[in-house]
Amino acid sequence: MSSLPENDPIPPCDPGTPAQTLSADPRLEENGPLPGAELFPASFSAADDAEPPYEQPLAELPLFHSFSQPEFSPPARIPHLGHLLLLLVLATLGLLGAALLTRSALHFHLFGISTPQQAADDIHYALGFQVANYLIAFCACLLVFPLVWQKSFMAGLQWNGAAALRLRRRLLSAALLCVVLAIADGLLFREHADAPIDKIFRAPGAAWLLFAFGVTCAPFFEEIVFRGFLLPGLCTAWDWAIERSTGKAPLPLDAEGHPQWSLFAMAVGSLFTSIPFALMHGEQNGYALGPFLLLLCVSLVLCWARLSARSLAASVLVHASYNFLLFSFMMLGTGGFKHLDKM
Repeated sequence: MSSLPENDPIPPCDPGTPAQTLSADPRLEENGPLPGAELFPASFSAADDAEPPYEQPLAELPLFHSFSQPEFSPPARIPHLGHLLLLLVLATLGLLGAALLTRSALHFHLFGISTPQQAADDIHYALGFQVANYLIAFCACLLVFPLVWQKSFMAGLQWNGAAALRLRRRLLSAALLCVVLAIADGLLFREHADAPIDKIFRAPGAAWLLFAFGVTCAPFFEEIVFRGFLLPGLCTAWDWAIERSTGKAPLPLDAEGHPQWSLFAMAVGSLFTSIPFALMHGEQNGYALGPFLLLLCVSLVLCWARLSARSLAASVLVHASYNFLLFSFMMLGTGGFKHLDKM
């Protein structure tokens, strides 16, 4: 058996050469292939030594990767009823804070009032208590809800003031429609002529304070509670219940990340938002049927404004305009609130 000459070594392969063959030397051809050469390819290149590309290392691939299904995360719809409960907790803190401020005012005999019984019948304390409650709870909301929602409080409520400004004519027309309903209600129902709210108006200076409160604080904070939290929460709850019972996929969020609801959910949510809204004002009107039906209809209009414009500012504008028109007609009819017996 022949062997290679010992004094004539094979020149080493140049690693920079793109392709070299093991049979390039004629001496290898004369002596035949090396033992085991059949186990290797006849030629190779630098590209053959490179590891095949992997988009993801094998160690990072999950077990049974081909059998795993993509996880589905339902859209985060805010605010929901859980957020409404959180609002009630913050409102309770507002009540406690307002009570402490009232006690402080009584201690210093503010407006000549020194007892809780006197404060209950005084318009300054009554409105002051509500304003303090609203402001304390609102400030707490500004601090707490951005931590929960990962967005500002007003953005989470879909304030959208630009939409309200763009639709102002339509919204003012809706407010005028509510005034027409109020006039018709006054003609059809006379049972609330001596309602508690009428007695409050007859207190000295009360009408002007109620006017200012009715077109500023009341519309803003009431809309936050009813059209900002309760209405979206009820709509979301209704759609969620239908989705759970039927397996229907939830509607996607809109471009701004706000929830979308089915038409039936919005109708049910509007009705069940309007009932407590009307009942909230029942004590002021002596729980009469006429004012209850009026406030129920007004609330439905406010819900329409909120849902159609996708803007909480829209319902605030309608609410404030409605109150402003009512107080203005009342002021004109009583000579600047000087002849309240004509109410």
